[in-house]
Order: sequence, then C-alpha cells, then structure tokens
Amino acid sequence: MFPVKRFCGKRVETQTIFTPNFLRMAKNHYLQHEEIHCSFCGRASAEVTSMIAGAGVYICDICIQNSVEILRKNANPYTQKQRATFQDFKLLKPSELKRALDQYVVGQDEAKEAMSVAVYNHYKRIQSESLVGHLEEVEIEKSNILMLGPTGTGKTLLAQTLARILDVPITIADATTLTEAGYVGDDVESVLSHLLQNSDFDAEKAERGIVYIDEIDKICRKSDSPNITRDVSGEGVQQGLLKMLEGTVAGVPPRGGRKHPEQPLVNINTKNILFICGGAFDGLERIIARRMRTSTLGFAAEQGEHVEANVALFPHVEPEDLLSYGFIPEFIGRLPIITALKPLSDEAMLDILLSPKNALVKQYQKLFLMEGIELEFRADALQVVVESAQKRKSGARGLRSILEEAMLPVMYKIPDMKHIRKCIITRGVIEQKAEPEYLLTLDEPIRKVAS
Repeated sequence: MFPVKRFCGKRVETQTIFTPNFLRMAKNHYLQHEEIHCSFCGRASAEVTSMIAGAGVYICDICIQNSVEILRKNANPYTQKQRATFQDFKLLKPSELKRALDQYVVGQDEAKEAMSVAVYNHYKRIQSESLVGHLEEVEIEKSNILMLGPTGTGKTLLAQTLARILDVPITIADATTLTEAGYVGDDVESVLSHLLQNSDFDAEKAERGIVYIDEIDKICRKSDSPNITRDVSGEGVQQGLLKMLEGTVAGVPPRGGRKHPEQPLVNINTKNILFICGGAFDGLERIIARRMRTSTLGFAAEQGEHVEANVALFPHVEPEDLLSYGFIPEFIGRLPIITALKPLSDEAMLDILLSPKNALVKQYQKLFLMEGIELEFRADALQVVVESAQKRKSGARGLRSILEEAMLPVMYKIPDMKHIRKCIITRGVIEQKAEPEYLLTLDEPIRKVAS
C-alpha cells in the first residue's frame, strides 16, 4: 500500500478513506509533487481530516458534512428552528381570538367565545408538554369540540377562520363519505391523509393541525333494532373515529387512497390534533323538547306551560339527547365541549352582506372595480336579498345564491359597456331582473343605458 500519510510532505490523519482510485491518483500526485485540493471548496488535503477521490475529482469531509445537512433540511422542511418557534410563539388570548373572529364571522358571540377558549386551552396544553415543576406529572386531556346549528350559520367558517388566525394546517372532511374500514367509501383515516397533504407532507406540522368533520349528524345510528345489514356508515364510523379523537398513532398513506400491504405509510400521532365536529342535527330539537316537557309535569303543566320544539333549544342539549339521537356513549364522551349556533336574524344577515372583511357586497365591488366601475347597492335592494334568503331557510348560503342570480345578467353585459363609471343595484334588479341604473362618465344625472 502506498504511504499516503507522507504524501506532499504533509501529514494526513489515519482515518483517511482509501479507495483504489484514490491510491492510484495519490501515487501520481506524489510523484509529481502536487497537492490535492477539494473539487468543491478548494481546501488542500492538509486543511481537512479526510479526502475522498472519484474519477478525477476529490471531496473533503467538510463538504460531505455540509451536503448531509442540506439534504436533511430539504427532506424535512419543518426544521429544528421551526419546532422551537412553535413552543415559543405567542398564542392569542381568548379575547384576542374572539376579536379576530369578529372580523370574519357575524354574530354567534357565545359560540365564538366557547371556540376561542377551547382553542386557546388546546394549544396551551401542547405548550405545557415542556413545563417543569410540581405539576409536571399532571397531563391535560384533549378537549374536542362539537358544534350544533342550522345550515348556513357559520360552523365551517368558524373552523376555517380559526386555522387561518393561528396559521396551522386544517382539513375539512364530510362525514357522509366516510365508511367503516373495508367497505366502499373513505376510511376514517383518510382525513389524516388530507391533513398531511395540507401540511406539505410534514408529519410534525400536521400533528398540531385542526380537523373539521362536517355533517357529523349523518353518522348517527340508523336504528336501535339490530338487522342483517351492517351499519357501516353510521355506528361503524363512530367506532372508527374513537381512537383518532382520543389520540393514537395512525399509519396513513401520504397520497391518500386505501391502504395496501406494500404501500409506505406515514405515522401521524393525533394526540395534539384538534377535532371540531359540526352538523345541523335536524330533529334533535324535538328530542330536547320531549325531555324538557317531561320535567315540567305537575304544577307547571297545570298552568298550561309547554316547550316548543325549535333550534333555539340547542343550547340546552344534554348527552342523553345525543344518545337518543343515535350517537354511542363513547363517541359523545370524546367531544366534551358542545356549543350551539343560533339561526341568523335579519339584522345579522344584512351585516353579513356589508361588514366582514370578506363581505359579499365588498367582493362584488372589487370585481366591478377591476372593470373600472364603482358598484353601489341600494338599502331596499339588500333588504330584499335578506328576505329572500330567509324564505329559503339556508342561512348565509342563500345570500350568495340570490346575489349570483341577480348579478349574473349585469356582469355579463358590463365588460362590453363603455363610458360607465358607476352601477347602482336597485330593488327591481333583485326582484324582477330589471336593468340597473348607471352613472355615465360624461353625464352627471343617473340614467339607464342600453347595452
């Protein structure tokens, strides 16, 4: 073997890696009294601990170490610095969360307060894992949230807005598509696959995200009486969600789809994932009313007192009501925080059109501004929109559909019209699809302009 440690008159450490190519090239360089330099950084062999030779190139141990660090960072973008930042980041107080929600969600003050406190305590709980002291051994349990309320009252919007405020990943799943494992449909673990994708395939980031499961009332037991057909989309889904809600390590396919034996899986710990479930719970008010009527028997009943079944009873829901509705006791126990959203009043619906940062009227005004036209809605026109939406009983969702129907003919014509600086939407535009009033760039008076 050629004594590389004396080559070039410089001492080389004994841990130098010797390859056949290196020995051959080192001998040639020794004979020519030339010094080897790293092909990447240019360091001489005397400046480094070891040098690896390839086909006409050399790389030192320093460049190798730097390359390993770069590869590690690229493989996991959620770096150590970011992990430390998560423990140190300033979590908004419940009052601050509530004020942030007020900018996007109209009304529902009680629900927003309950959600703010629950989310604050949840992320405080995650930060408390590094707490050292006399309460270090006390483990705070996770408190998932159940939201009750008619359609269009803001359940999904609340969850989306919270995730945006906290800057954490969120996934929204539809409970109606979930089935028990082994049956046609989506496994309950598919919601974790979507969360992982929304986290840029960063498992640690996903483990501190939010999962919102909509239409949760659709997975109640179909019947109390046993039958031949298995309830794979009802009680079977509830059973499948139990461990996930409580906290478990689930192996999920990173690209979604069903599991198969040869597929690589990513392990996701759901211990710190906040689960929010929401549903309209149609018919639950009758169960609550029936329970409350039985408690008014006696003197109150003699006075003719009765309890009317309506969604205003949702704040009085008890676990026994959810049990009667078709949920198993174990599932109810894993959703300890229950908050109810109220139906939207006319004032709240009008406020939704005008006040939030992403209000519908502001969205249309921005669209028209792109055409260089100012858009104005008359007060009586907006009132008609609210009245029509209340008749549809679809909550705030009805506002957009009504406005879309009324504005579609106007937005079709506007790009072809010239010399228009202002468009005014009147009551007739909403009720009868009439022509709006336009203000010309040349004429001050308001007039109708043919397209």
